[in-house]
Amino acid sequence: MAEGLTFVKLGGSLITDKHTPLTPHTALLARLAQEIRAVRDVAPALPLLVGHGSGSFGHWEASHYGTRHGVHTPEEWRGLARVGAAAAQLNRLVTDTFLKAGVPVFSLAPSAAVIGEAGHLVAWELEPLRRVLAAGLIPLIYGDVALDRAWGGTIFSTEDLFVYLARQLQPARILLLGQAPGVLDAQGQVIPQITPATYPALAPLLGGSAAVDVTGGMADKVAQMVALVEQVPGLRVWILSGQPPGALQRALLEPEATGGTCICAAEDR
Repeated sequence: MAEGLTFVKLGGSLITDKHTPLTPHTALLARLAQEIRAVRDVAPALPLLVGHGSGSFGHWEASHYGTRHGVHTPEEWRGLARVGAAAAQLNRLVTDTFLKAGVPVFSLAPSAAVIGEAGHLVAWELEPLRRVLAAGLIPLIYGDVALDRAWGGTIFSTEDLFVYLARQLQPARILLLGQAPGVLDAQGQVIPQITPATYPALAPLLGGSAAVDVTGGMADKVAQMVALVEQVPGLRVWILSGQPPGALQRALLEPEATGGTCICAAEDR
């Protein structure tokens, strides 16, 4: 059974229909909440932090205003507010679904605590998050807008947030759940493992998102995680599908049985 803090991301493409604005996959989200509840029942001491993407909520609004790349005009500032409201709308739904399933999540809006500098996350007041973890609750964060010292405002993806938090909290594992079964090669087969040594040859094969996604796609996700495993000792990152029933539960309780692609600092021997 897994030990140590685990980050879990529920991708926007997984919990919403990214091709249709404001469309959650409510049944799938409810099942994922039940799987985490089942894990908590078996392993109540396993520390978890859950994040989710904005999917067809925040990304659709952000695509109209270019929020990711800065906020300067009155219209762009109003856009920042609209993007933040859309992201919070989905977070409310996720929070309510998890609480209904008996999962003790505590939502923490990044926009209230995060500061950027030219698109880079440079400051985050983490005492509330640390206290939530210490109380045995599950911090729930999400891709969100943020104020930026140079750009006025921007957007940070869940991966951006995880990268910053991983450096501070030193998790043992990160699970990134989406629709894809993992990182795929040119033949459409799952690449079982990626390391900093093998990544350069694989990078040209990686694409973005087929749907509206203002924060990158698979290429950006993999690049961030490859860099992160070099910075956080012992960290292992999995990219896998959350669609098969039981996949999330199994990944949390049986780490070596986790499907998808594992990103780690060195090849397993």
